[in-house]
Amino acid sequence: MPKRKAKNDTIEGDVETPRRSSRTPSKQVKAQSTPTEVSPPPAKKSKKGKSSKTEAKEPKEAEDLDLKKDKKEAKNEKASKEKDTTPPAVEDGSKAKAPSGGRQYWLMKAEPEPRMEKGHDISFSIDDLAAKSEPEPWDGIRNFAARNNLRAMKKGDLAFFYHSSCKVPAIVGIMEIVKEHSPDLSAHDSSKPYYDPKSSPDDPKWSVVHVVFRQKLDTPITLKELKDWRAEKSHPLQNMQMLAQSRMSVSKVSAAEWEFLVGQMKDRGDVIQQ
Repeated sequence: MPKRKAKNDTIEGDVETPRRSSRTPSKQVKAQSTPTEVSPPPAKKSKKGKSSKTEAKEPKEAEDLDLKKDKKEAKNEKASKEKDTTPPAVEDGSKAKAPSGGRQYWLMKAEPEPRMEKGHDISFSIDDLAAKSEPEPWDGIRNFAARNNLRAMKKGDLAFFYHSSCKVPAIVGIMEIVKEHSPDLSAHDSSKPYYDPKSSPDDPKWSVVHVVFRQKLDTPITLKELKDWRAEKSHPLQNMQMLAQSRMSVSKVSAAEWEFLVGQMKDRGDVIQQ
C-alpha cells in the first residue's frame, strides 16, 4: 500500500506554543488625604428652643425624593436588560468557537511521481485514489501539526488533493473524509517506509484518516497561481495555511478560501460537486 508524506514534511516537527505574557497589572495605591473636620454650626432654634418646622420637613422630603429616584433607575435598568439581546463580547486573547456540526475544509499533499523510501515507492496520485474501490487510509504523516489537523477532521469534511514535489505542484482534485482518525499502524511496522520506534500500539503517536475520491479537476490550480493571488492586497488567500507553512502536508482551508478556489474552478469549466 503506498505511503503518502510530503517530501519536505518534517519528521519530528513540534508546533511552537505561543508565549504568554508574564506581566500582571500593577496595583496603584492612591494616597488619601485626611479631611480636616469642621464642626457644623449650631442649629437655629425658635424662640421656644425648638427647630423650625421648615428644617424638620427638609430631611423627610429629601428622603422621599431619593426613594423615588432609586425606584425610577431600577425600572429603567430592568427595561434595558430586557431589550438588550447582544451576545457577550469575547475576552481579549481568546478565540470564538467554530459552529458545531459545520463542514470543515482541508488541503492534503501527495507525491505523484515515483520516489523510493526504504525500498518502497511512496508515490500516490489523484488517479491512484480514483482507482480505489474502498476508503483509502491517508497514512505516513510524521509531523505533529499535520497530525493534529488529521485528528481535527470530521466525517463529511472535504479536502483538496494536492500534487506535491513534482514538475507542476497543483490542486488537482477533491476528496471526502469518510472515517475519522485512528492509530497509524504503519508507524509500528519496521518494514514500512515511515516506521517510528518511539511510537507503540499501546501509546500510538501518529494518526490516519480514511478518504474517498470525489472528482478530478480538468484544469488544476497551480502553486504559482496560489502564490500570485496571495500577493494581492486583502486577497482571500492572504492567510492560507498551506502557503504560510509550506512544509505541512495536511493544512486547514478556511470557508472563504474554499469558496474562492471553488469559484475559480467553476470559472475554468469544472463542475464542482459539494
